[in-house]
Amino acid sequence: MRTSTVPLKIINLQDDGFHLLVEIVVFGESAYAVVDTGASRSVFDKTLMGRHIEELIENEENQAATIFSTSTTLHGTIPKLKIGKLTLKNYAAVALDLQSVIDTYLQLGHPPIAAIIGGDILMNFKAKIDYRKQNIKFYK
Repeated sequence: MRTSTVPLKIINLQDDGFHLLVEIVVFGESAYAVVDTGASRSVFDKTLMGRHIEELIENEENQAATIFSTSTTLHGTIPKLKIGKLTLKNYAAVALDLQSVIDTYLQLGHPPIAAIIGGDILMNFKAKIDYRKQNIKFYK
């Protein structure tokens, strides 16, 4: 079994909790994503997806709920998504409007995010988070 260990950036949200950020490469661009063990599915910012995918398909049957909003989901294929050495090709992605999350992060002095990594990726690659070492391991 191959292991990919990726550093985590742990950010303090005004002494009210913590978020885990991981660096990803999507559409050839380096960006941050929130690691969310409570999210059932990974989602990507629809503005980012719209800049790189000509046709995002709207799916009215699937609605996505976040703590920020509920909205109709958009779907598209990301040719290559990298999380450390873990590479996912032709990843069937869900796009949501993450602008309110991005704005909140910026107001708090944190980097903007491009995605939320959820249970689909975490479960599929048997992810293990080590808070002491500040990393996440993915197993293939």
